[in-house]
Amino acid sequence: MQEYTLKPNTKKSYNLKIDYAKELNEEQYNVVRNGNGPCLVLAGAGSGKTRTLVYRVAWLLEHGIRPENILLVTFTNKAAKEMLERVKTLLKEDINGLWGGTYHHIGNRMLRKHADALGMSSNFAILDQGDSEELVASAIAEIPYSRDKKLFPKSRTVRSILSFSANSRRPISEIVPKFWYKYEPYIMHLEYAQEAYEQKKKMSNALDYDDLLTRWLDLLHKRPSIKEHYANQFRYILVDEYQDTNTIQASIMNELASTHKNILVVGDDSQSIYSFRAANVQNILEFPERFSGAKTYKLETNYRSTPDILKLANMSIRNNISGFEKTLKNIRESSDTKPALVPVPDNITQAHFIVQRIQELHDEDKSLSDIAVLFRASHQTLELEVELTKRNIPYIKRGGLRYFEQAHIKDLLAFLKVVINPLDEISWRRVVKLYEGVGDKSATSIWQTIRDAKGDFATTLAEPEKIKGLSTKSRVGIKKLHGILTSIANLLEDTTKERHVSELAKAFEIILSNGYRAMVKEKFDDPDDRLDDLDQLGVFALNYESIEQFLSDVALSEGFQGETKKQISSGEDDDFLVLSTIHQAKGLEWPVVFIIGLVEGQFPNARALKSIEDVEEERRLFYVAVTRAKDELYLTHPLTSFFGSQMGHSFSGPSRFITELPTHAYERWQINRHEFNAEDIIDLEDL
Repeated sequence: MQEYTLKPNTKKSYNLKIDYAKELNEEQYNVVRNGNGPCLVLAGAGSGKTRTLVYRVAWLLEHGIRPENILLVTFTNKAAKEMLERVKTLLKEDINGLWGGTYHHIGNRMLRKHADALGMSSNFAILDQGDSEELVASAIAEIPYSRDKKLFPKSRTVRSILSFSANSRRPISEIVPKFWYKYEPYIMHLEYAQEAYEQKKKMSNALDYDDLLTRWLDLLHKRPSIKEHYANQFRYILVDEYQDTNTIQASIMNELASTHKNILVVGDDSQSIYSFRAANVQNILEFPERFSGAKTYKLETNYRSTPDILKLANMSIRNNISGFEKTLKNIRESSDTKPALVPVPDNITQAHFIVQRIQELHDEDKSLSDIAVLFRASHQTLELEVELTKRNIPYIKRGGLRYFEQAHIKDLLAFLKVVINPLDEISWRRVVKLYEGVGDKSATSIWQTIRDAKGDFATTLAEPEKIKGLSTKSRVGIKKLHGILTSIANLLEDTTKERHVSELAKAFEIILSNGYRAMVKEKFDDPDDRLDDLDQLGVFALNYESIEQFLSDVALSEGFQGETKKQISSGEDDDFLVLSTIHQAKGLEWPVVFIIGLVEGQFPNARALKSIEDVEEERRLFYVAVTRAKDELYLTHPLTSFFGSQMGHSFSGPSRFITELPTHAYERWQINRHEFNAEDIIDLEDL
């Protein structure tokens, strides 16, 4: 018998469907064809990182890598689906078997398959946010230590604390003093709740979202054979938005890449802005140290913004000490429109300027949806929301409720409403239920008494013992309410035709200083932010000569059509302005962007000024905001602000993110209003 030996084919010949060199720029092409081994891809804003990942996956498949040997990890299922669809479109064939999805999606898949290795049943339930909070509430109820239930955090906040602890791999005793200092006296209670919560999940055969990560990492650590199986299977690992990974996510990827070490991570340390979610910027900064011999590529060609916007962004982020050096390079031609720095006298003028400029842009055939107003904190949009409503400009607010929809704002306004209109049943019910001992039944009794007295609250509330069904505790609260409302009524009774603006602010201060400020601290888990909102509302009230007009404008804002995205965008032709927190805006872009409230202590936030790391994250936040703009960028800075409960007026220093820029980075705009005297015109050179 004659033997014949088959020799391995040492020459590989690929009939590629895609002309990669033609489809990609040089930076992207370099990553796609040379992405073997550990690779860090620093992808600047608008540089085509998604395109690079898509073509890298296609390149691997066209070069003989089987789909099941590729793992693509993203932060949203939508992103994973879009990438995989684009790969299928490029190759014009199915790519079944490729592992793609979020960390939680992939973790769930592995845990279902190997649950028994952790002593779990594969049919475990996954708790959604509501279910998780309910189980936490049950754990809180079992805490054996005494506590002030008014001051103890609500179940939602406890759930947030437990989640941050899990994702950061840091104990409660370490994170509470830094991030939830208000609850430092309850660390022992929170630790007990954490242990009880874990036991309840175990007894219920249930995992929450955080467990999908922590248990996944446990699986890889405790079962070496399982880790080896997947580390061998995934010959190539690609990770999107690596700057947003937390400690657990980075550790999982390290384990899975331990065999082949073909891990390509894409991210931008200059856009790491989610430390409050336990994201750890050190993951991307230390990647070259974690993987010996790692190659670093830079995607610096920006396809989004004008050269002048890019220059401003580059100049700003260079002030950060930590981070990789990179410079966004423009592909677009220069335009005549430089970024505009617009100092304004106050927040009211800021709102007038923005709305007028939006109307001008709209008249120039810009759609409202082409424009975004970005802000650091929700209270910065108060004056703007009112002005937009007055001028019937539809808008949507992302990253929080509209200003006047918030519970603490509605509470404060209810006090005023019952003084102006003593027959306002809804406001009466809201106000009286703020006081201890007053529930639905007691509120009904109080309202009926006031109604029968034709709104004479001065008499009826003066003697709460005569109101049926009130407990001793609730009578004390109603007596306090009587004092507040009487003080406001006395304040206003001498102003029949004309009222001084200070009186409305005084009314707010009466409410706040006579119990409501303390209520906010007890009622809400974020009292500092809410008190900032209330102080800002008091400032805004100074612009009104009558409470009636103020409440009318508020009512218009509350009743404005299109309160939610669902309502306002029901049809394809809907056109609305976007108001968004900068955190919510990441990953998005608009032709025109306004960044408002660039005041030191507001942006950067005052609480961030305690550490260099926090200030640098705030600067990265500013960088993200700037790089959302494609064509036009406006930076507004109110020159005066009001601080604290006394509504004091003071000069507002511009944000350091403005003062550290060279003056040639922007064009100075001077605001001139016809009703101003000559000396009132803002001289931008005085900044």
